[in-house]
Amino acid sequence: MVDLSRPSGPRIIAVANQKGGVGKTTTAINLAAGLAEAGCRVLVVDLDPQGNASTGLGVEDRDWTTYDLILDDAPLEAVVQESEIEGLFVVPATVDLSSADIELISNEKRSYLLHDALRQTAIDKFDLDFVLIDCPPSLNLLTVNAMVAAHSVLVPLQSEFFALEGLSQLMLTIREVRQTANPDLRIEGVVLTMYDNRNNLSRQVEKDARDNLGEMVFKTKIPRNVRVSEAPSYALPVLQYDSGSLGAMAYRHLAREVIHKNKNVAA
Repeated sequence: MVDLSRPSGPRIIAVANQKGGVGKTTTAINLAAGLAEAGCRVLVVDLDPQGNASTGLGVEDRDWTTYDLILDDAPLEAVVQESEIEGLFVVPATVDLSSADIELISNEKRSYLLHDALRQTAIDKFDLDFVLIDCPPSLNLLTVNAMVAAHSVLVPLQSEFFALEGLSQLMLTIREVRQTANPDLRIEGVVLTMYDNRNNLSRQVEKDARDNLGEMVFKTKIPRNVRVSEAPSYALPVLQYDSGSLGAMAYRHLAREVIHKNKNVAA
């Protein structure tokens, strides 16, 4: 276990981008695997009704899910599952979550349900360093729940035209959450995904991102890599599917950056 000097509990990071297809779930899965490989204990909370993070981590038993955790007050011990990877745990999701927005509207604590669920005293028994929340590809009440629960937001940014323009609404949502519910919420960082160094567009997006966002952009870039794309069909993170691939190495580097950043935060 990595000592992050935080007696108050694990660092909770929401992985969010309202655009689909930017590598959000892929980043949540593989960053979690990279953190676990580095000796951290990590919980992935699948908050996307598509349940792709659950599938990508090989979870088959979904009798208890994030729906039960948020909407039915299920205890953490019931919904947290061990994955095949040492130190990596999962709260899986199913399509049941797709109705959550409608059901949450009438709840007075609708924005705080995940926050409260992840602060059950039972979380201490898992001795976690990090919780990664894989958000749905929209700025709905589930994503707001993730941001209210989280200490920070990690944003995967696809290396494509108009990539930065899509960040504006996400940043507005983060600002609103800070003002109304979670004043300590910060940006964990922006990670460039599907990056192709041979492509002028990828290099231009990187330049624009670093010019506009500065140190907020991770040094690590996640390459466009066929092994990363193949791994979910085998229900494995790329670090287990092909440990020596460029994608696996990139996610290891990203995990080290996240650990380093959070040691600094803890200090």
